[in-house]
This record gives sequence, structure tokens and C-alpha cells, in this order.
Amino acid sequence: MPVETAVPAPEQPGSASRSFLNRLRSGDEVAHFTTLMFATAVILIVVLLVVELYRNSAESQSKFGWAFLSSSKWDPVAGAFGALPFIYGTVFTSAVALLISVPLGLGAAIFLSELAPPRVSDALIFVIELLAAVPSVIYGLLGIFVLVPLLRDPIEPFLARTFGFLPLFQGPAYGVGFLAAGLILAIMVVPFIISLSRESLLAVPREQREAALALGATRWEATWQVVVPYARLGVIGSVFLALARALGETMAVTMVIGNAPQISFSLFASGYSIAAIVASEFTEATTNLHSSALIELGLVLFFLTIIINGLARLLVLSTQRRGTTNP
Repeated sequence: MPVETAVPAPEQPGSASRSFLNRLRSGDEVAHFTTLMFATAVILIVVLLVVELYRNSAESQSKFGWAFLSSSKWDPVAGAFGALPFIYGTVFTSAVALLISVPLGLGAAIFLSELAPPRVSDALIFVIELLAAVPSVIYGLLGIFVLVPLLRDPIEPFLARTFGFLPLFQGPAYGVGFLAAGLILAIMVVPFIISLSRESLLAVPREQREAALALGATRWEATWQVVVPYARLGVIGSVFLALARALGETMAVTMVIGNAPQISFSLFASGYSIAAIVASEFTEATTNLHSSALIELGLVLFFLTIIINGLARLLVLSTQRRGTTNP
């Protein structure tokens, strides 16, 4: 018995246009075009930022070249500018902030999501979210009037007496310096780590916890060995978001870091960050070369942030791939 095959009807002229009109009426094309424009606008903003920073720092680039990144001399009077002390200060203070804030933030997030009663957790997370909205200049004032006096006496003298054999805890204790900047940055970024890590931990399915408890694990073992590894991508993301926040912080760091363009391994020493030097000297720059060098520092900070965020993205991808390949 012959098998009849259905032959598709030829497409009528104008059907494509009618289909487009139907999608246009339903909002699909409008929504697609609108969201495409928004995404393109973000890319254009980034490109414009790079172009403007690069164009306005041309004088500094032509005079110093790549030596700008490796030079430690910053002398506006002599027209000698180098970015190395500011890169060092930015990275050093951010590293100190993360060393303090990551254990504190992760521990607080575990308590609030897994161990605390719901009423206590809700009340504390409200306070933590308020801390994230406090202006940075308020943290700077807190650092000047509370943190710096405490560091000057008794914290830094105690650290010098106890750990003075280490290069990190040598030198005179003035209160201001890398340690003060790192501590104030840690206070500023820890609310971000707590909030985002808590949300990641709460997103872990309840079945994961119940399965671990059913196998005989204690509540802490279920949290540390099951819940935290399951939410590791969100936790890592919160850490690198906090790092990006620390790298670009300006006012609070400027008020407590000491503002000395030098490289020192001591936490007690004064230093400078890229954002702090730009904020401090840009309005006082009297020559085009000085302004150009400050703008080039902004360009360096921009690329430094992109590089660190790129490394964070690679770390997240590698962790995600490892999690899918492991049994």
C-alpha cells in the first residue's frame, strides 16, 4: 500500500512580514531590541571609560612608558611619577582586608543561615544590610577617632612586642598605616560577604541537610561538609565582590592609610592607594603631566580590577567544572 507523504504548503508571500508583525504586536521584538540596547549600552560605557582614560593619559604614557608601572618615585615638582607604591598599597590593603573579613564573614553567614534562630537571624541581617549602606566617609571618621587611637596604643605596641621578629610587625606605631586601612576595609566589605554568602547557603536544598543528618552527621558536620561545599560558588563570588569593593575604596582609606608613597612590608608603615592618591591630588595638580599621571593611575586601577575579576571568573569556572566531574 503506497505511503502518502505530506507536502508542506508553499509559503504565501507576505507570511514572513505577517509573522514579524505578530511578534511585534506580542512584544517579542520590542523586548528583544530594548534589552539588546541596554546590554550594548553597558559595553559602550566601558569602552568610553577606557578610551577617555587612555586619551587623557597620553602625555604620561609617552614620557614614562612601561617604566611608569615599575618606578617608585612620585615627585610632582621634579615631574617624576611612578605607580608602583600605589599599586602595592592598593593590593596590600585589600589583601589584609580579605584575610580579616573572609573568615569573619563566612562564619557569621554560617551562623545566621544554619544555627541562629529565625528571629535572631532576621534582626541581625537587617543590621548587617544597614552597615553596607553606610557612606565610606563615616567609616573613615570611625577609623580616625576610634580605630587609629586603639592601634597606636595598645594594639600595635603589643603586636610589636609579641611578633616583632616578623617584618610585618616592625617599625614605629603611629596608628595610621596599612593595618588601619586594611581593618577599615575589612569592616566595610564584611557585610557584603555575610549577605551574599548567607543567601547562597540558604539556597542549598533542604534535602542535602536532611540526607547528611540521616547518615549520622552532626548539625555542624552537615553544615561544613555538605552545605558549605554546595554553596561554594556563591561564597567565592561574594569574596571577589568584596575584593572589587576594597580595591576601589577611596575616602576611608585616604583618611587612615597615612598617605606616604612608599613600599614597606610592615603593617605599621604609612602608604598610599591608587584611589586615595587620585582623590587627594587631582584637584591640586598644577601641570598637565601631573594630571595625566593621575589619570593613568586611574587606568591602571581599571585594568587591575578587570584582571582580578577575570581571575575570579576563571576560579569560579574551574571550581564549577571540578564539581561536575567529581563523582
